Amino acid sequence: MYVVTVEFEIEPQQWARFLPLVLDNAQRSLAGEPGCRQFDVCVDASRPGVAFLYELYDDRAAFDAHLASPHFKAFAAATEAMIDAKRVATWQRAAP
Repeated sequence: MYVVTVEFEIEPQQWARFLPLVLDNAQRSLAGEPGCRQFDVCVDASRPGVAFLYELYDDRAAFDAHLASPHFKAFAAATEAMIDAKRVATWQRAAP
C-alpha cells in the first residue's frame, strides 16, 4: 500500500473556509477513486490552523490518479492562497 501524509498550516482567518473544502476532497476521493482506500483528515484543538491528512492508496498510480482528478484540482486551486505551509511525505505500509 502507498501512504501519503500531508500537514497543512492554514492562515487563521481562512480556517473556516479551508476545513469544509478538505473534508469534501477526502469524501470525493473515497467515493470516486477506486484506488483510494483511506483518507483521514485530522485536526488538533491545541494547534489551530493545522490539518494532518493520512491517505492510503493501492499504489503510486492510484495516488497519481488522485492528483489528476477534477475534485483534487478544484481543491488545490481553491485552497492555494490559504496555505502558509505544506509538508508532504510518502511511505510504504509495512503492516495491515
